Amino acid sequence: VQLQASGGGLVQAGGSLRLSCAASGRTLSSYYISWFRQAPGKEREFVARIRWNAGTTYSADSVKGRFTISRDNAKNTVYLQMNSLKPEDTAVYYCAARYIPTTNYDYWGQGTLVTVSS
Repeated sequence: VQLQASGGGLVQAGGSLRLSCAASGRTLSSYYISWFRQAPGKEREFVARIRWNAGTTYSADSVKGRFTISRDNAKNTVYLQMNSLKPEDTAVYYCAARYIPTTNYDYWGQGTLVTVSS
C-alpha cells in the first residue's frame, strides 16, 4: 500500500483544514486507515481511524467533536476534517494503514505539517 498525505498548512486558532490520504497499490477492504500526529519534541500519537470496508470510525478523546475521519471509496482516499483547531493541534500528521488481523501499521505516508497559530 502506498499512501500520500496532503492538505496541511498554516491556520489560525478556531479555523479548519482538511487533510487527504490517497491510497494505492492494494485493495483496502481489509485495512484500517488511521491518522497519527507528532508534535515537536513529543511522541507520535493516534488521532483517528476508519475501517475501510465498514466505514466505522474511532477517534482519540483529544479530537472528538472537532475532527472527523471519512473515506471516499471511488477515490481511494481518506480525509481528516479538522475544525475548531487549537495551537496544540500543531504537528506533522501522518496517515497509515494496518491490515486488520495484525497489530502493526506497516504502511505510512510521508506526513503533512499542520501549524495552528494563536
